[in-house]
Amino acid sequence: MKNLSGSNGEKGFTLIELAIVLVIIGLILGAVLKGKDLIESAKIKKIYTQYVQGWELAVDNYLDRTGQILGDGKANGGTANSPDGYFDNVNLGNTSTVQARLKAVGLDVPVTNTGNSGTYSIDGKYTRRTVTAYLYYLPSIVDGQNYNTLYIVNMPTDVAIALDTIIDGSANDASGLFRRYPDNSDANGVWPDADGTTKVVNVMYIIK
Repeated sequence: MKNLSGSNGEKGFTLIELAIVLVIIGLILGAVLKGKDLIESAKIKKIYTQYVQGWELAVDNYLDRTGQILGDGKANGGTANSPDGYFDNVNLGNTSTVQARLKAVGLDVPVTNTGNSGTYSIDGKYTRRTVTAYLYYLPSIVDGQNYNTLYIVNMPTDVAIALDTIIDGSANDASGLFRRYPDNSDANGVWPDADGTTKVVNVMYIIK
């Protein structure tokens, strides 16, 4: 086979060798891109387990241990004088009463990456935001009912879409347990374009 030669007489690459190099480079680039996607997926799963599910479990475990609803009445870390079965619309990033009640009955407070159990710093694909969670009693326009929800504000849209798929099995912003708030935001239940003008959304996670 004819070799390409330089002026110094050294052999150059054959076409087959160049093709092999290009294939290897392609495989490496593919692995890097796939690895990046896996890292992003892992980050979102961490947001879910540490923050969203973390607070859901805190509410469920408090109910199991005390028979009361966390954030419902002052005795349970809320703001109303007496419990009524509904969240008192407590800003978890701006209170210590809910966290104190969890500790008082031997339960762990969710741990986040901000040092504040009610907030979480999230890197979305197109924006970075620190979200804040509330124990909020919210109305659903879709079904006309009110729910105790983990209400989270300022969430990057692409992360909300991913969390919806994790929780409900599909991305629909107006159905299931995880929804955009208000939940009539789109007649077709479609989340906004994450790279469009709506880069952040408010979401409600119904806690039953």
